[in-house]
Amino acid sequence: MASKIYPDAASALDGLLFNGMSIAAGGFGLCGIPETLIDALVAAGTKDITAVSNNAGVDDFGLGKLLDRRQIRKMISSYVGENKEFERQFLAGELEIEFSPQGTLAERMRAGGAGIPGFYTRTGVGTALAEGKPTMDFEGETFVLERGIVTDIAIVKAWKADPFGNLMFRKSARNFNPMVATCGRITIAEAEEIVSPGELEPDLIHTPSVFVQRVILATCNEKRIEKMTVSDRETLS
Repeated sequence: MASKIYPDAASALDGLLFNGMSIAAGGFGLCGIPETLIDALVAAGTKDITAVSNNAGVDDFGLGKLLDRRQIRKMISSYVGENKEFERQFLAGELEIEFSPQGTLAERMRAGGAGIPGFYTRTGVGTALAEGKPTMDFEGETFVLERGIVTDIAIVKAWKADPFGNLMFRKSARNFNPMVATCGRITIAEAEEIVSPGELEPDLIHTPSVFVQRVILATCNEKRIEKMTVSDRETLS
């Protein structure tokens, strides 16, 4: 099997980017976000992106960098409460938003990656999220049809990768990255560490190489804390 390693993020994205494209990005809050590839997207200047991600980053970090530079036209997200620029663009009508409940969003990406065009769920029935969507009753309960998601590219952040594209994620970074990795027509993984063939225990691989086309060594691994809470020592004694 040929190596899928590219020398850097710019070369891994070469030939894939165009204005108006869709991109699925891994991450849970600020954990497990593909920082190196996001910086390369900023440098490329690609516009009118439809970004699919659980969250929208924070101001000037993660997907927030793309929002700050007005490169994102539409967000399909679940949690967006930590980004002031996102809020400003949304309230000003400058950014199109498709809210999706967190579990529904995860399943939409997993379904898209599995070749499933849609599925029924009870989540969102009777709310604004279900408006205009087909519904069906099963055993006396109403369910709403949600569409699977397939994007032009997917970008993910792995803990370890081998040259063939087998990936391992660490702790909370495993929440969304595995689903994101399946739903891109082309998936690019940045990894904190690239190991030699055979070093990854087969039973511990979270995303097999069949889903991954390109791999780079991550150069940005800041791992910011989204919110820090400090307790008074006296209350702990």
